[in-house]
Amino acid sequence: MATDPRALNPKASQETLISLLHLDPQPMDNGSIYEKELPPLPDDGSMTPTALGLSGAGRGPIYYLSRIQRYSSYSFCLFAGLHFANTSVLPLVYQSVPYSEPFLLMAREIYQTPLTEPLLVALPVVAHVTSGVAARLLRRRQNLKRYGGETPSMWALHRASFASVFPSPSSNTNNLQVWPPLSYISISGYAFVGLLASHVAMNRILPLVVDGDSSNIGLQFVSHGFARHPLPPWVAYSLLISVGVGHMVWGCAKWLDLTPPANWKKTTMEKKLRKRRRRAWWGIQGVTVTVAVIWAAGGLGIVARAGPVEGWLGTFYDNIYNVIGH
Repeated sequence: MATDPRALNPKASQETLISLLHLDPQPMDNGSIYEKELPPLPDDGSMTPTALGLSGAGRGPIYYLSRIQRYSSYSFCLFAGLHFANTSVLPLVYQSVPYSEPFLLMAREIYQTPLTEPLLVALPVVAHVTSGVAARLLRRRQNLKRYGGETPSMWALHRASFASVFPSPSSNTNNLQVWPPLSYISISGYAFVGLLASHVAMNRILPLVVDGDSSNIGLQFVSHGFARHPLPPWVAYSLLISVGVGHMVWGCAKWLDLTPPANWKKTTMEKKLRKRRRRAWWGIQGVTVTVAVIWAAGGLGIVARAGPVEGWLGTFYDNIYNVIGH
């Protein structure tokens, strides 16, 4: 019987090594995947294709929550673009805060009226945050339901879920995670919510509480605060610009399906695909850095260094800052 010469000279091919490569079972960070709900569980004794989710009919709440989160960010981007032009680009062009102030007051007629401010700023932010949190909780609930989260055999999974939220140095990272993966976009979004809330409280709510009006609050109010005590506003505005720009640019890139998947450096083996994903990552990161540098150059380079405001307006600003001890 003739023998196979390949059996006498075994040689491990590159394809075999790649096929046997061990990868951690981590879900991909892709919005198109997470917008799809898991198929519903079958009812008692019903094992029809529709009950198993094989027909693909119907769209659940996660699909609509993802749409709310996506389209609410578009309207907020309109406000962010106008605010970027008034607080950074125009001060850079004119190199003067008093000369740039009228443009900010004119732009307020677009996004700070009783009708447009809730539609362009308040409601989109609330809808964006609440829909994201609700979708995350629903995905966790679906995972628990499919893995038997109410049974005693899943107590260890509950502990692994808690450890995934509050990990310890000795915890095993390969445990099954009940919570959906927390991407850098999500982390920056949660941080941006706190920074944005403090910014709104300082520039909108505090003047309304002290004086009952915020029409005199603008670029000069910010520069006056920097002149009084420069360190706290420098830290606050630096974080607001870096975190906010990073979240918005990467978030828009995700909605446009331009971002590479999570852990792409570890999971991408094909050279052309890896090169394309690296180019996309650096492109998005380059846009993020460019926008952040321009915003910082106008906001921190021009507005923050304009000095204190004199006269009655400076006294008015002092009364507002004295309320918070700044």
